[in-house]
Amino acid sequence: MKRSRLVLWGCVVLLLAAGATTATMGTGPLRAVTAAQLRPDGDSPPGFWYGTDSLPVSVTGSAPYSEPAIGGAYGGYIGMTGSWSYWLGCHGGFLAWSSTNSAQADTNYTTYHKGIGTAVYWFMGGPGVDPNYNGSATEASAWGARQAARALADAAGEDVTYPVLFMDIEIPGVAPASDNGWNSVYTSPCSGVVKHSGIPAAVDRADFNGFWGYVKAHSKYAPGVYSAAGIWASIFGTGSAASIPHTDEWTYLPETASLSNAPTGWCLKSGGCAQFFGGGTEEPGVHSAPARARPR
Repeated sequence: MKRSRLVLWGCVVLLLAAGATTATMGTGPLRAVTAAQLRPDGDSPPGFWYGTDSLPVSVTGSAPYSEPAIGGAYGGYIGMTGSWSYWLGCHGGFLAWSSTNSAQADTNYTTYHKGIGTAVYWFMGGPGVDPNYNGSATEASAWGARQAARALADAAGEDVTYPVLFMDIEIPGVAPASDNGWNSVYTSPCSGVVKHSGIPAAVDRADFNGFWGYVKAHSKYAPGVYSAAGIWASIFGTGSAASIPHTDEWTYLPETASLSNAPTGWCLKSGGCAQFFGGGTEEPGVHSAPARARPR
């Protein structure tokens, strides 16, 4: 599945596809989701929900809750349950989570059978911020697995109803590591000081595989990933290390500040569409995702 973002009136709007998968569009990296438990509710277009993600958004009124600005049922919430930098206690580490939005989404899902409820993602650290980095794929895989274990522990503390746990793989441009350790190795995870640049795509992929495999083997969740086509290629290249044909995706791009240009299906009404990556597509039942709007 995939996710896209769309900027609308200071609120974050996430478009969730009902059926076997979901998709999104947005201002940052793309994310995709598998939506085996999504339930259509007459929203437009048919089979899609509007929801929100990450930082709190004001969802007013009483249950069943409605989507801010756009209207219709509040279709779900996807929040950052954990982060490599927050976990390691780095200055600049943060969480983007709203307990209120999660509770509202869960009420709509469990009581009124609307939307997907709550899903979660983990802000993923690349090999370059691994405290035990040694340049090997073996250690990168172990680092990915350790992050997955923590992500599952964090998710266990929330009322999560969505069956996919997402890795957030991006180049955020924020402290403590502007590339989250995917393309540069840091003197220490929290230092913000680059020791050297350049990490082989195979080592980055080992980190991904470690997380993916741990989630698959130790939980009820399907492992998914949020990223963007350009960012994905800058980390994993365009060869075998970049190929993820059997992984649910959440993606973004393009964006809009116009309510009249809100997405229909995977595309804005003006024509810009969600951009999948790693060989994924928006084909229902394969890799679909939700659409998103983020405030500037």
